[in-house]
Amino acid sequence: MSQHPLTAQGAERLREELTRLKKVERPQVIEAIAEARAHGDLKENAEYHAAREQQGFIEGRIKELESALSHARIIDTRTLNVQGKVVFGAHVTLLEDVDDAEEVYWQIVGDLESSVEHRRMAISAPVARALIGKEEGDVVEVQTPNGLRVYEIVEVRYDGQE
Repeated sequence: MSQHPLTAQGAERLREELTRLKKVERPQVIEAIAEARAHGDLKENAEYHAAREQQGFIEGRIKELESALSHARIIDTRTLNVQGKVVFGAHVTLLEDVDDAEEVYWQIVGDLESSVEHRRMAISAPVARALIGKEEGDVVEVQTPNGLRVYEIVEVRYDGQE
């Protein structure tokens, strides 16, 4: 199986989630199953079935995280010497659609740690692929499902830089 890139911070977040699932959520769901089982007839026991479904989700996520971490290639962006180029792990500030001048911020991360909510873009995303290798001041055009988008790279930072 191939290795998947992961930032050091992303790997730590996944390890924390794995620990929480194993030490907090798994014991809670086992307790809920035991309590629901004590109520008697399991055929019509909604609490029991819900707890078993939750247990299946937790066990599946644990396996997924263990596999992801065991096959991850962890990249510490603080050790990179790329002289202002956009690479994996970079924090990039962009002017979206240069004419509108709306500033957006993203960190380019591995697929497993991407999150729109936290402004982490997967390296496999079309915009991220277009940004790789570019520098501050470069203008990048990206064909998206909504049409052509134009971005200007305003700033490129890495962990540990201000």
